[in-house]
Amino acid sequence: MPLYYAGIGSRQTPSAVLQQMTRIAQRLAQKGYVLRSGGAPGADTAFEFGAGDAKQIFLPWAGFENRTSPYSRPAPNAYEMAALVHPAWRRLSRGARMLQARNSHQIFGPELNDPVRFVVCWTPDGAEHERQTSQVTGGTGQAIRLASRTAVPIFNLKNPSAEQRLWATAG
Repeated sequence: MPLYYAGIGSRQTPSAVLQQMTRIAQRLAQKGYVLRSGGAPGADTAFEFGAGDAKQIFLPWAGFENRTSPYSRPAPNAYEMAALVHPAWRRLSRGARMLQARNSHQIFGPELNDPVRFVVCWTPDGAEHERQTSQVTGGTGQAIRLASRTAVPIFNLKNPSAEQRLWATAG
């Protein structure tokens, strides 16, 4: 049975961290881990590049960022999950809701019943728990909230100790 992790983060992730993410994804793929990500520019793409074929890419809609994937539409219950943890769900546009629902799949998989082992990410604020998220965390905050509520470890590469803690967990 594959080991899944979410590799996600800000579209504004610094270039040095993007390179770090690609290296991490390569090493995790060698260890048998499969990436779950969202096809966005920046962190998602860096992880995907490193993961090679060991990946599941969840898109909010077909053609997102000119991408294709067998996972190109969030399931109805992904929206329900997203609505439970998003602080301003009622104010989101249809497209924003699709993006947030996609994050449910990044954490819980195609059928929303198989959580990742851990999350590797980068956000400007270094959030690693739901209580640390804010508007500064950006869209990645949704995945952090979902993971946090189910005790999935989060390693935010903004924090100097994150990669060391990641390898202590991932082996």
